[in-house]
Amino acid sequence: MTSSYPYPLGVSVVDGGVSVAVYTETATGVYFCAFDDSGAETRTLLGHRDGYVFHDFIPSIPVGSRYGLRVDGEWNPAEGLRHDVEKLLLDPHARAIEGAYEWGQALFSHEFDDLATRNDDDSAASMPRCIVTDNSFDWEGDTAPRVSLGETIVYEVHVKGFTKQHPDVPEEIRGTYAGLAHPAAIKHLTDLGVTSVELLPVHQFVQDDNLEAKGLRNYWGYNSIGFFAPHNEYSSSGDAGQQVEEFKSMVKALHAAGLEVILDVVFNHTAEGNDHGPTLSLKGIDNASYYRLVDGDRAHYFDTTGTGNSLNVGHPAALRLIMDSLRYWVTDMHVDGFRFDLATTLTRQDGDAEKHSAFLDLCHQDPVLSPVKLIAEPWDTAGYQVGGFPADWSEWNGKFRDDTREYWGSGDVLSTFSERVMGSPDVYQADRRSPLSSVNFVTAHDGFTLHDLTSYAEKHNEANGEDNNDGESNNSSFNGGVEGATDDASVLEWRGRQQRNLLATLLLSAGVPMILGGDEIGRTQGGNNNAYCQDSEISWFDWAAVDQDLLSFTKALIALRKENQTLRPHWFRTDPSVSTDDTVQVLRADANHFEDADWQNPENRAIMFVLGHDGGDTFAVLFNAAGNGVDFTVPAAPFGEWELALSSDPEQQVVGPVTTLIVRDASFTLLRSRA
Repeated sequence: MTSSYPYPLGVSVVDGGVSVAVYTETATGVYFCAFDDSGAETRTLLGHRDGYVFHDFIPSIPVGSRYGLRVDGEWNPAEGLRHDVEKLLLDPHARAIEGAYEWGQALFSHEFDDLATRNDDDSAASMPRCIVTDNSFDWEGDTAPRVSLGETIVYEVHVKGFTKQHPDVPEEIRGTYAGLAHPAAIKHLTDLGVTSVELLPVHQFVQDDNLEAKGLRNYWGYNSIGFFAPHNEYSSSGDAGQQVEEFKSMVKALHAAGLEVILDVVFNHTAEGNDHGPTLSLKGIDNASYYRLVDGDRAHYFDTTGTGNSLNVGHPAALRLIMDSLRYWVTDMHVDGFRFDLATTLTRQDGDAEKHSAFLDLCHQDPVLSPVKLIAEPWDTAGYQVGGFPADWSEWNGKFRDDTREYWGSGDVLSTFSERVMGSPDVYQADRRSPLSSVNFVTAHDGFTLHDLTSYAEKHNEANGEDNNDGESNNSSFNGGVEGATDDASVLEWRGRQQRNLLATLLLSAGVPMILGGDEIGRTQGGNNNAYCQDSEISWFDWAAVDQDLLSFTKALIALRKENQTLRPHWFRTDPSVSTDDTVQVLRADANHFEDADWQNPENRAIMFVLGHDGGDTFAVLFNAAGNGVDFTVPAAPFGEWELALSSDPEQQVVGPVTTLIVRDASFTLLRSRA
């Protein structure tokens, strides 16, 4: 008889069957529940326990088998115990999940109208099934691109939305992993010049019953329930395990094109919600080990995510689940890094955010994870932690987004805007972190697209069914005088300049730039700045309406950045303690250095950066956010005469030797002196 071991957790294929191991400190028994094609269930009580792990060998369970777990034990919500053997549970370590939920009372271990009364309905008929998978796949020598942070340009994109309407992708694979791997999809990415594709959540997630009741869907996917399973709806080949191979094929194709794959992962909470939520997995296995409960009131959940619960990252069980998942996606699925949603929650092992929390320390020392990209969204509902992560991490720099928008909009933020262009030394330099700690962005999935940022004074989220009360309140900095669609040529031209201004600031600043997928083609959501529930034309890329001029401009910007080390310094140019070949001058429009009073002058909306690198070309970046043209005095060119490299103003010209140059209102101009 095959021996049984308490590791690895989950279901593993072994000779003659499977090895099953489940961690729970509070259960009295754990059942492996196999389902045949008719749906008939066979339960096997796991017969061994080592410490807190129930385990056993189950014979004659082939790859492709459907299964779930049942966990017996005390149901006492007041003490944080929510075991209910009548509820079929998803294996937290399942590699694939088949099917969807049928929402109703059976999925909840309490009565809808009485949280203190247990509901004994069997949930199996309403639950998806886990799938037994193996790890076989022909990677054909797949090699990770390993793009250095200094060379990285991130492209944030949704697996489905990118290809759902792409005319060159076969209809049967549009909106899937296979669609993203199609040559037409990859060609857009490689022609654009980005290096790393950051995918919105692809962990198995739950479609919310309240959204489905309104005819909407959870589009973004920030509602995870399976940290090891590729979301089954993005598979064109089936969800009985085929999604695993299709995901791997996508990664292999992207790698072959030189593109990294970064996953946006949601480990801060799960779809089980609070004490009103369903019992789908962890809640019924070991509620108190996996979730943070309120001290002195263990019927309720400590929530710093705004979703009802937070994972208990102060407990070894939750930490092990997260770390096992991360290592699996790197070793077995070959991904190149992670962006951690609401990452600050993962550092709150004792309540407060901690720079040396167990989670961060584990990532630091892990030989599998330390070489890959780790990017934090450095805030949660309880705090803002930009600049607070360790040196090995990069962070979404919300200050870059806010100050860049304010500068080009209506704000008086010249001094902080200067810091953002320089890589945010005011945030990172004191901790000996580099500009590469800063993932710069102007737009992201959560908010307006670039087109809509420059086109709408107010959000238009009416389609979300919340009377337009959801999402950020307004967009007063960018309205262009006329909201939405217009035939006014001057308004359209202003909007085009502002889109180019924002893209240029992003791609000419020190740090790691992140482009929101579709911004380069003028993608619009019709003013919806919270399209989390819009699995529709509102969110999908409209490939029939590509702004070709904007696309060409973005390609040119990216090419300039990639070709010139001057435009992507690895260290702060003004740090005297570090030897660097990078130089910078930050000048007023008259080519003089700023005095203290200049930074405070609200009428001063112009600034010039002269950027150099030993052996490389020198660039002068002239930014003018004023409502009028500004006459810049341009310093003497260090090498060849200044030439026009790029401008947001299509009429900008540079003729002959340049000593002065007028940059029109709301515009930038980039000059180049070739070494």
